[in-house]
Amino acid sequence: SNPFEVKVNRQKFDILGRKTKNDVGLPGVSRSKAIKKRNQTLLKEYKEREKTNVFKDKRFGEYNTKITPEEKMIRRFTLERQQNYGKKNIYNLNEDEELTHYGQSLAEIEKLNDIVDSDSDTEERGTLSAELTAAHFGGGGGLLRKKVSSEQQDEEEEKPKSRKELIEEMIAKSKQEKQERQTQRESALELTEKLDKDWKEIQTLIARKAPKSERKDKEVEKPKPDEYDMIVRELGFEMKAKPSERLKTEEELAKEEQARLQKLEADRLRRMRGIDEQADKRRPSHMSADDLADGFILDKDDRRLLSYKDGKINIENEEEKEEEEGEEEEEEEGEEEDNNNEEESQEESASEDEEDDAADSHSDLESDLESEEEAAGNKEEKKHKAIENESQHVEKLDPKSEAGKSELPYTFAVPESYETFKSLLAGRTIEQQLIILERVQKCNHPSLAVGNKAKLEKLFGFLLEYIGELAALDLPELRTIDKLVLPLYNLCQMFPEAASDSIKFILRDAAHDLEEVIEVKGRATFPGLDTLIYLKIISLLFPTSDFWHPVVTPAFMYMSQLLTKCRITTLQDVIKGLFICCLFLEYVSLSRRFVPELINFLLGILHISLPKKQAQGYTVVHPFTPVGKNLELLFVCDKEDLKSWEKQNVPLSIVTRLKETSRTEINHIRLSCLALCFDLIKKCAALYESLPSFHEIMHPVRILLTQHVPVNEYPEKMQEWYHSALKELENKVKHYTPLICEKKKPVPLKQYTPKIVKVLEFGRKQAGSKKEQERKQLIQRHKRELKGAIREIRKDNQFLARMQLSEIMERDSARKRKVKELLGSLATQEGEWKAMKRKKWKS
Repeated sequence: SNPFEVKVNRQKFDILGRKTKNDVGLPGVSRSKAIKKRNQTLLKEYKEREKTNVFKDKRFGEYNTKITPEEKMIRRFTLERQQNYGKKNIYNLNEDEELTHYGQSLAEIEKLNDIVDSDSDTEERGTLSAELTAAHFGGGGGLLRKKVSSEQQDEEEEKPKSRKELIEEMIAKSKQEKQERQTQRESALELTEKLDKDWKEIQTLIARKAPKSERKDKEVEKPKPDEYDMIVRELGFEMKAKPSERLKTEEELAKEEQARLQKLEADRLRRMRGIDEQADKRRPSHMSADDLADGFILDKDDRRLLSYKDGKINIENEEEKEEEEGEEEEEEEGEEEDNNNEEESQEESASEDEEDDAADSHSDLESDLESEEEAAGNKEEKKHKAIENESQHVEKLDPKSEAGKSELPYTFAVPESYETFKSLLAGRTIEQQLIILERVQKCNHPSLAVGNKAKLEKLFGFLLEYIGELAALDLPELRTIDKLVLPLYNLCQMFPEAASDSIKFILRDAAHDLEEVIEVKGRATFPGLDTLIYLKIISLLFPTSDFWHPVVTPAFMYMSQLLTKCRITTLQDVIKGLFICCLFLEYVSLSRRFVPELINFLLGILHISLPKKQAQGYTVVHPFTPVGKNLELLFVCDKEDLKSWEKQNVPLSIVTRLKETSRTEINHIRLSCLALCFDLIKKCAALYESLPSFHEIMHPVRILLTQHVPVNEYPEKMQEWYHSALKELENKVKHYTPLICEKKKPVPLKQYTPKIVKVLEFGRKQAGSKKEQERKQLIQRHKRELKGAIREIRKDNQFLARMQLSEIMERDSARKRKVKELLGSLATQEGEWKAMKRKKWKS
C-alpha cells in the first residue's frame, strides 16, 4: 500500500522469453515476517534456555508394544516387591522398630537422663535421679511427691510432703549415691592392684628363657627378603626431593661478588695496618644513654705484698709469681685466634688466683726500709719487662702487616689509560695477573654502575694491546699470552661489538701496512709475531664457520694475501707461512671451504725442499719462483743431520732465535717443517675429498710427491709421513658424474586448429563435460547458501542483542521506580517527623 516500502529490482537488459522473479520487493513486509518468526522460535528458545521440564517415563515396558498392559502391571508389581524386600523404611515411625543413635535408643535419649552431674567424677557421670528430674523438669503437680509402693499410696495421698522436705531427701539421697560410687571405685582400685601383684608373681614362674643351644635348634630359618621387598625398603630410605633456591640473576650475582670482594679488601687493609680484629669485636658497637659504664676491667694491682717465712721476707714466691704472670701475658698475646668467651674465663681464673695469693700473703705486714726498696726495684723490673713485651708485640704484628701489604687488593678500579693498565700488571706473576683481571671485571660489572660498560670495553682494547706487546718481545711470553686469552674471551662475550671493532681496527692497520710495503718495495714480508697471534685469537673468539662474518672474513682475506704476496726468503718466512696454513685449516675445519692459496703454498714448500737438479718438469705460482737463490731453502744434504733428526713440533717462538742456533739445529728445523708440510697435505686431502675436482686440485702435489721428492734420502720417520700423505691422496675415489641434459617434458608443436567452446550464456564459458557443469553449479549453490546462512546468523545475533538490551532496560527502569518510591516514602516520613517536631515546639 505504501509506495515508499516497495523496492523495484531493475535489470540492465530486458531479455525476451526469460521469466523474472522478484522484480518488485517488499522489504518492510519481509522484515516483519522475519521478526515474527524469530519471536515464535528464537525468542522462545532464548527464554527457555535454562529450563529443563522434560519428563521421561522410565516405567518397565512403557515403550514396548509387544507386552500387554496386564503383563506390564504384573511385572511392575513383582519388581516393586523385589526392591522393597529386605529393606526397612526408616521414615515409617508407626512400626514396632527401635530407632538408635550411636548404639543408644532414641526413646531413652528423649527421657533426658544423661545430664552431667558436676559433683560426680566417676564413670557414671551425667546420671540424675528420678526425683531430681521430676523436681526440676516435671513442672510440679504429681512429680513433687515421693514415690512409694502401691499399698501405701492411698495413705500418702492424704499426707503430702512439702517442697523443702522433698529437696532435703533428694540431697541426702544424692550424697548417699555419691558415697557408694566412691567406695565402689576404691574397692575396684584395690582389686586391680592386688591382681597386678599376683600377675607379677605368676609371670616370674611362667617366663623361663630357654638356653641358647635349645633356641638355636628350635630357630626356624627366616625367609630371605624378596627383590621387590628390598626395592621397597630402599625407596623408603631414599632422600626426598627438597626445594632448591631461586636461580639468581646476573645482576644479583654481580652485586654479591662485589660485596664479597669489598669485605675481603677491608680485611686486607686492616691486616696491613696492624689493627687487631678481636679488639674491634670486643669494643661495644653501641652505647646506650642508660649505660652505667660498669663493664670496664680494672688493671691488675702491681703493688707488692709482703710475706714472711721463718722470720724472713718471702721474695722467691713473689718472683715466681711474677714470672708466671709474665708467661701468662705472653701466652695471651700469642693466642690471638681464641674466642672472647675463653679469654673472659681465663681472666676470671687469673683474678681468682690473685685473690687467693693475696689472702695468703697478708699474714704479717711490717713497714721496713728494706721491703720498700725491694718493692721499688721490682716495679722498675716490671716496667722494663712491659717495654720488652710491647716491642715483641710490635715485632709480631710487623710480619702480619707485611703480609697484608704484599697481598693482592680485592677491589680494583678500571684503568683509564694503557700506561695505568700496564703498571697494574707490571711485576706480577701470571696467576696474579689473572686474579687482578678477574677482580676488575667483578668489581666493575656493567649492572653495578652506568659507566662500567664503557670502561670494560676500553679494558678489552688494553688487554689486546698488552698481548701484542708480549708477543713482540725478543723472547715472546707465549705461555702468558695463552693464559690471558681466557679473560679476553670473557670480555668478548660481554661486549661482542666493542671486541669486533677493536680487532677490525688491528686488521685494518695490518692490511694498510702490507699495501704500503708492496707499493714502496714491490714485494712484502711476513708480519711480526704479534699479528700472527692476533689471527690465532680471532679463531678462538669468533665463529669461523659463518659464510660471512665482520671479523673472520677480513682475517681470511688478509691471510690469503700473506700467502700470495709475501716472498719466501728465509726459514722464518717458511715457519710463519706454515703457521698461517695451520690457521687456515683450523678456520675451515667445519665449513670445509676451499682455500686455493693453502694448496699453492704447500706445493711451494715441497718445491723449495728439492735439489736444483730435480726442480724441473712442473709449474709453481707466485710467491715461489722456479729458479733463484732461495730454491734449496729446505733442502738438507748432511747425512749425519738426517740420521740424528727426530720428529718434533716447531714452536712459534723459535722465529726470534734462529740466528743463535747451530747448523745442525737449523737442519733439524728444516726437516720438521717438511714433515709438517706432509701432515698438512694429508689433512687437506681428508678435508677436500668430497669436492668433485679434488683429483685435479691435488694433481700437481701428487706429481711432485711421486716423481721429484727424494724419498730414499730421508730418515725412516720422514718416509712414514711421506707415504701416509701419498696414500691419502691416491686412495680417494673419483666422484665424477657425467653431464646429462636435464630431463624435461617435451614441448608439443603448436597446432592452428580452432578450439570450439560451447557458450551457453553471454560472456560465460561453460565446461565441456556435464560433471564439470554440475560441480560448478554445486559450488555456486554452496556459496549462495553460505552467504545466506551467514546473513541469517548475523540477523539472529542482532535480534538477541536487542532482546537482551530490552531486558536490561526493563530491569533498570523497575529499579529506578522502586528507588523513587523509597525516596518518596522517606521524604514523607521526614516531613511528618518535622511537622510533629514543630508542633511540640509550639506547644
